[in-house]
Parts: sequence; C-alpha cells; structure tokens
Amino acid sequence: MRKVLLFFRKEMMLTLSIIAALVSLIINKPSMSLIQSIDWRTLGTLFMMLTVLEGFKKESIFNPIIRFSTRFRSMAGLSLFLVFGVFFTSMFVTNDVSLIIFVPLTILLFRGADKEAFILPVISLENIAAVRGSMLMPFGSPQNLFLYGRFGVSAPVFMLHMLPLCAFSAVLLVIFIFVIMRKEKTPVSFDGINLAQDSGQEQSRMHKVRQAAYPVLFLLILTVIVTRTSLWPYAVILIFVAMLVLDASILAKTDYVLLATFLCFFVFSSSITGNERISAFLSRLVAGREYWWSIGISQIISNVPASIVLYPFTTNNAGLIYGLDTAGLCSLIGSLASVINYRIYVREYPGRGKAFIKIFTLISWAFFIIVVIPGYLLSFWPFS
Repeated sequence: MRKVLLFFRKEMMLTLSIIAALVSLIINKPSMSLIQSIDWRTLGTLFMMLTVLEGFKKESIFNPIIRFSTRFRSMAGLSLFLVFGVFFTSMFVTNDVSLIIFVPLTILLFRGADKEAFILPVISLENIAAVRGSMLMPFGSPQNLFLYGRFGVSAPVFMLHMLPLCAFSAVLLVIFIFVIMRKEKTPVSFDGINLAQDSGQEQSRMHKVRQAAYPVLFLLILTVIVTRTSLWPYAVILIFVAMLVLDASILAKTDYVLLATFLCFFVFSSSITGNERISAFLSRLVAGREYWWSIGISQIISNVPASIVLYPFTTNNAGLIYGLDTAGLCSLIGSLASVINYRIYVREYPGRGKAFIKIFTLISWAFFIIVVIPGYLLSFWPFS
C-alpha cells in the first residue's frame, strides 16, 4: 500500500487525471457513447511512438550525433549545437525524448570540460528549444499529435501555420545563446570523456538488426500519422508484434503512465462534453479566448491534458494550439517536457531544485514575454 501511495504521489499528473475522470463519471454516468468518443487513434499512435522511441534510446541510435558534439571547441558553438540538436530532433522524436537525449549529454560535457556554471542556462534553453522546435510538426508533441488528428488539415498546412513562430523562436535562441556566452572565450577541452559504445554491443548481430529496424518502424508511424489512414489499428498490432520479436523488454519500458493520463483526460473531456449545462458554460468561457485559456489552464494541469480538456469548447483552433505551445515557457507545470528536464537535473544535482527553478523561470519568462504577443496575433490566422 505504501508503494502504491508513493507511486501516485510521484505521478501527480496521473493522480489528477484519475480524480478528474472519476468526478466526471459521477456527473455524467458511463455509457457506450462515452467509450466510443474516446480518441483511440491518438492513444494507439502515442503507444507506437513511445514504444519505438524506447528502442531508439536502448540501441543508442543517436550516438553518432552525440559523439559529434565533442568536436566543438568554443562554448558558443557547443551550446548552439546542443540547443539546436534539441530543437530539430524534437520535431521528429517528440520534445521529451529530445531532452532525454541531450540534457544528460550537456551535463556530461560541461562537467567534463569544467563548465558547470553554464549547465543550468543551457539546459533551460534546451527546454525552450524542445517546446518551440516540436511545435512545427504534427507529431512533435503529444498535444500536437492529438490536435492534428482533430483539426482535419493536411500536414503541409499545419506546418505552414506553425512555421512563423518556430522560425522566430530559432532566431531568439541564437540571440539568447550569444548573450549568455558573450564573455566566455576559453577553449573547451573534453579530455577524459569517453562516449564510445560498448564494443560487445557493437559486435552484436541482433543490435545491428534493431538499429536498422527501429527507423523503419518509426517511418511507418509517421506515415500513419500524416495520412490519417483508417488502417491505424493494424499498424498498432504490427508495431506490437515487431517489438515482441525484436526486443520484448522494450514493451515494459513504454511510458504507460502518460498513456493512462491521456485516457483519463479523454474520459473527463468526453463526460463533461456530454453534460449540456457544463458544456454550454465552458463554451461561453473558452470560445474566443482560447489562446489565454490554454496558457492559463496549462499552468495547472500542463499543456497535454489542457489540449484534451479545452478542444471540445474551442472555436479558434489556431488560438488553442499557439497557446498550448507557448504555455511551456511559463512554468515547470506548463509542459511535461519541462518536468522531465527538471527530473534529469536534480537526479545529477540533488538539492539544487530551487536553483533550477530560478534559472529556468528567469530565462523562460524572458523568452515568453517576447513571443507571447506575436503568438496572440497569429492566433487570428485560422487553420484551413
């Protein structure tokens, strides 16, 4: 019992989603229509992505990129590579996975080069890069994946709408990096840091098979997302069977907590929508104010659940998604990716949580203040 309580205390987002789902089921009793209204396609797609990307991490598929980072000899150059490594990889492997790849690498490199003073500023910029880079693609973040499936627009149209803020954010990131590194001219040395793979793993035939198979499976998932094919259930089965054959242990590492959180918030959203009085009340509050509501609600339940909760009451899709993709700049709660970043850092530096929040908030809010008004202005550009 103690372990169960500790688990739910640790996974507060899951706990909140379960409570919300249970309360909503009291308001609106369960029914077959409720089950049918749950977005099973998004859940299935998310399962596929989370599972295959676990395979990417285990088989060190990104190691060539990681080794390349040791070639940089200036802090500005190294920081640009790391931050934009997050920015571009987040577009394809989701923002949380990109942080899982690059934040530990940043800590390793800066610690080995005796540049620990710059760890917090740079991983804070990496967090911004993950949030703003992932916004470009329909599959860059869980909320994008969900909303893309609901908007009914093509992938090129979706990307066209997200491109201005994404490009503007890239320019700002470059400026922030050079401002932070303006006085740091000492060459960087990585003597003693070993990033080589285990030789036994490199010689493993099965390792090579997995390294070739996982990118193919990932391309299959992207095809399912972009084409919106009705055959997606068969893709889920195919991915499941493929993982059983390639490495069944990966299935145990899939982030089922995130999947369960999504499911509970889908139940909550569907139940609330089914209640006419509550639905009408929320529609009056949210409609026309989606941009600010999405930013605000995300600071309470984060942007992924907020997308599920707010979408049924939305009349301005652009305002909703721009707000959700900006919400991660306000606080740790605003984006699940920020929480992951925080966890990685405090695991390496216990007792430094307050320092992380201080630097993270300062840099993120400086960025937020600059981008929030352009995001609001673009929210009047309808998706079509």
